[in-house]
Amino acid sequence: MKAEWQYISSKSNPLIVRMAKLKDKKYRKTEELFRFDGIKLFEEAVQNNAPVRYVFVSESAASKFKNIVEQSNVSAAIYLLSDEVFVKLTDEQSPEGIITVCQNLENISQAEDYTLLAKKVNGKPLLMLESVRDTGNMGTILRSAKAFGIDTLIISSDCADLYNPKTIRAAMGALFTQKVVKIDNLSKAICALRENGTRIFAAALNRDAKKLGSFELKKGDAILIGNEGHGLSEEAINACDECVYIPMEMGSESLNASIAASVCMWELYKTK
Repeated sequence: MKAEWQYISSKSNPLIVRMAKLKDKKYRKTEELFRFDGIKLFEEAVQNNAPVRYVFVSESAASKFKNIVEQSNVSAAIYLLSDEVFVKLTDEQSPEGIITVCQNLENISQAEDYTLLAKKVNGKPLLMLESVRDTGNMGTILRSAKAFGIDTLIISSDCADLYNPKTIRAAMGALFTQKVVKIDNLSKAICALRENGTRIFAAALNRDAKKLGSFELKKGDAILIGNEGHGLSEEAINACDECVYIPMEMGSESLNASIAASVCMWELYKTK
């Protein structure tokens, strides 16, 4: 069935006004919708059966993307926008000319019952994050988690917004498939996981920390990564089994949070 395109030329169109508000986190939360720019992410969303609700294409890019959108057979409302209207929606300085709006993803959830969560993830490779605030870091961690076979990414509620356009861009499509569980109480979640047999290592440099690679990680172990500037809280460290650190050359600066997380995930990947 041929897709029907609707044309919008007014920036005051109610749908455009509504979609423009998705720039703000509070509106994304209220609407349970998020948006992102670019043809590659559109194709990733379609390929992974993400719940696409709207597709917006600029007039100047219509000849480039019309066939791609129609051949995708995406079940969504499709709109052709005047270039002036499109600029109101895009987050890019040099936009490609296509914006996709999706409903919140099923693979991203909020855990209330930590005992149940612990049972679900027992024996599976895990990475945990506390207060990772940078959207670029969060997106890169999502991308690495997918690459290194992390079953579930468990994150504290104050981590960067997963539906922020910068997070989505850095994740390069991993957002649509990587399982992520958000939690409100990190220490309680750690305790529940440990009680169910998961060993959790805090990535923190202290006197008793073990060098990553100097001991055997086991299948089902988890590593906890902290905030870019302040690292892990004492409460989180104390809740874990032990601390680990990544060996580096003397005089080196500490690693970026996403790089440190990727190194740790590689070590976990070797246990598979």
